[in-house]
Amino acid sequence: MEFVIEQGKQPHHECSTLILPALSIGNVGQLAMDLLVSSMKAERIGYVDDPFVLPCVGNDAYGPIPCGDLALPLEAYQSSSSRLTLLQQRSPVVKGRMVEFAKNLANFAAASGKKHVVLLSSLDFGKWQKIDMSSGLQIHYLSSVNPDGRDARCEQLGWKRLQEYNPAQRCWKYLRTLAEGNTMLESNLPFEDELEDEDYYPSLPFAALFSCLKAKGLKVTCLLCYCSEGDNIQDAFQLAEAACRLLGLNPSTFPGNGSGGWVIPFSWQTVYGPPPDMSIF
Repeated sequence: MEFVIEQGKQPHHECSTLILPALSIGNVGQLAMDLLVSSMKAERIGYVDDPFVLPCVGNDAYGPIPCGDLALPLEAYQSSSSRLTLLQQRSPVVKGRMVEFAKNLANFAAASGKKHVVLLSSLDFGKWQKIDMSSGLQIHYLSSVNPDGRDARCEQLGWKRLQEYNPAQRCWKYLRTLAEGNTMLESNLPFEDELEDEDYYPSLPFAALFSCLKAKGLKVTCLLCYCSEGDNIQDAFQLAEAACRLLGLNPSTFPGNGSGGWVIPFSWQTVYGPPPDMSIF
């Protein structure tokens, strides 16, 4: 993994917290990252090149005026005022290479002096076993602070630990072994078409990232929400707001063009098209 700094830009060492998405259903983590970058007026300082991320290129996601900036697969932003580094991922990892990518990213984060990594991701609503919508949309978390994934700070914020996390379960153990650089016989692991319900969560990208970052001694907090495919703008707001609460930021101080101080990314104007004509109902 190579970090290419844009000409005239310089990373600030005091930005010791890294926020990034883990790709999953509905792309909620990526949408939340776009919302954070635009609302914080974060500055792009470079991009990251990794052989396990598929190439892609597109127009600038944040500015309405064409200025020649291109969106790339892995872009690094920083907000000096918030002491944050933000890494946006715009294309998926090559199939079967998620652990290698996670190891590269963990090495990059550790070498860059990061102390805390916040992962934003989503989970398939159809896999939710114990549904409780009494309090509306909910944030679930997973933390490296304690072996069972609990974190007192997250509990104080009213979030629920991901109940399905079991470090003794075979796939979670396998991930931990790979992250620590050890080898393990794969004969006891299920094939892709034999995955059971308990294997769903450790099979997701956030699980590999969590395991590899934790193995490097970094503090890791995963913020997760259940969703379905479709218009997940509200889920993105929820996840971005949760990240701000965790880090002690107040979105109302952002110079936003949307509710609550948020700055709506320009690229969102064409994400899902216009709203439906309500006269048809």
